[in-house]
Amino acid sequence: MTVIEVGAEAPDFKLKDQSRTEHKLSDYRGKPVVLLFYPLDFSSVCSEEMSCVQDNLTRFSQLDAQVFGVSVDSHHSHRVFAEQRGISYPLLADFHPKGEVSRAYGLYMEEWGYSSRGYVVIGPDGKVAAAKETGPATIPDMDEVAAAVAQAQGSA
Repeated sequence: MTVIEVGAEAPDFKLKDQSRTEHKLSDYRGKPVVLLFYPLDFSSVCSEEMSCVQDNLTRFSQLDAQVFGVSVDSHHSHRVFAEQRGISYPLLADFHPKGEVSRAYGLYMEEWGYSSRGYVVIGPDGKVAAAKETGPATIPDMDEVAAAVAQAQGSA
């Protein structure tokens, strides 16, 4: 598994969130996008990470960034998970075909059947500005992610 390279054109996708709202990446062209890939709803580390992201939403909003959580869970699972954790940002269901978007970004773990944990920051120009796999047990550093967004915003 190799995470997508910085500078590459971000693969477009169309996925539904916990409210069944469809999100197409190319519709967000002109602003930074943060894709936070995580293994599964309801696991302890994923629950902690998604709550940490919720706690940092104002920060990302001030950077004019759109934040998405992405896992192979269904939108039904995401809906209950979001309700239970107080998550207000979109959780995208990379459910069918399973892991297709995670594969495109180099973060799908075939042997486990779900995504690894990591992030991809996409600049306003649609190119990958930062990408890092942190591994299933390590939450990405939100300071690092915010700095990557700020840098992507400055280079637009």
